[in-house]
Amino acid sequence: MSRVSPRTEPSVVHVAARLVATRPVGDFQYMTFAAPGVPDLARPGQFVGITVGGPTSGALLRRSFSLHAVSPAADRSEEDILDIVVAANGPGTQWLVAQDVGAVVDLVGPLGRAFPLPRERVACVLVGGGYGSAPLFWLASALRDRGCRVELVLGGASWERLFGADKAERYADGVTITTDDGSRGHQGRVTDVLGDVIDGSGASVVYACGPMGMLEAVTSVAADHGAVAQVAVEESMACGVGVCMTCVMPVRGSDGVTRMVRSCVEGPVFRGDRIRWDAFEQGWCRVPDDTLGAPIVPAAPVGAGDRPARASAPVEADAPEQAASAESGPDASDEGAQ
Repeated sequence: MSRVSPRTEPSVVHVAARLVATRPVGDFQYMTFAAPGVPDLARPGQFVGITVGGPTSGALLRRSFSLHAVSPAADRSEEDILDIVVAANGPGTQWLVAQDVGAVVDLVGPLGRAFPLPRERVACVLVGGGYGSAPLFWLASALRDRGCRVELVLGGASWERLFGADKAERYADGVTITTDDGSRGHQGRVTDVLGDVIDGSGASVVYACGPMGMLEAVTSVAADHGAVAQVAVEESMACGVGVCMTCVMPVRGSDGVTRMVRSCVEGPVFRGDRIRWDAFEQGWCRVPDDTLGAPIVPAAPVGAGDRPARASAPVEADAPEQAASAESGPDASDEGAQ
C-alpha cells in the first residue's frame, strides 16, 4: 500500500482492492471490497476511483463510485471493507460488475469533499434519486449518531431503479418513496413530496444526491421552505483527483464571485444555492459571462471606445458517464460518480 500526500485533508491511499462479495440489487450491483486503509480515512459523501478493463484494456481512466458504507478492521484478524453500488451502463462498469469474488482492482480513495455535518441537533431531510441514494445511508447513520432527526425521500423511475427502499426504515425516522410510474410509493418525483416532508419535520438542512436536474429542483424547494441544500453533484470525472479539469462547473463563492471549480476536489458536495444552475442546458454547462477568468472576445468588430464582450465557452457537464451518484468517468455509456 502506498500513501499519497494530498494538499488538503483527508488523506488518500492507493491500494489493490479485492472483491469479497457481489450481488444484484434491483437494476444495480452491490459490490464489497477489501481495501486497506480506506475506511479509516473516509467520510460520508466521498468516493473512490477504480481502474476498469484489466491490464490490457484501452480504458485508461478510472471510474468514480460514491461510498455506500465502510467498515474499518477491528484488529489484524479482520480486513478494511467498503461497499459501492454500480449501475452497469457502459463497457467500464459492465466489466466491473462481471468480476468474480477474489478479483483484484486498482483503487484510489477516499476522494472529494464529504457532506458537512451540522454542529447542532437539527432535523435533516435526505433525498436520493435512483442509485444516487447510495451515499445517503451512511450519512443518515452519522446524523442520527449526532442526535439529528432524519427523513429519507427516495425516488426512481420504477421500483427496480430505487436503491435502499427495503432497508430505509432502519436508517431514518421517516421514509417517503416516489416512483415515476407509481410502481411503489407516491407516483411522481421526489420534489412533489419534498416540501411537505420539510415542513412536517421542521428540517433546516436538505442533503441530496442524484441527477443534476433533480438537484436543482431540490435546491429550489429547500429554499422555498426555509432549508439549506447540500448536494452531491453528478459530473463526469475523468481522473477524480483534480488534474484533468473535465469536471469543472461554475460555483459562486462566499465573496459572490463565480469560479469554475473541480467537482472531484472542491466537490462533489456543494451548497445548492451556490451552484450556477442557470449555466446548465441540455446536458451541457457553459462558462457564465461573469465567471472569474472567463474568456473575453469581441462580440462584434471593436471600434474606438468599444469594450470587448465576454464569450460563453461551453464546458461538457452531464455527458459521458453520469454519479451519487455513483459511477463517473469517460465511458460514453457509463453514468457519473455513482
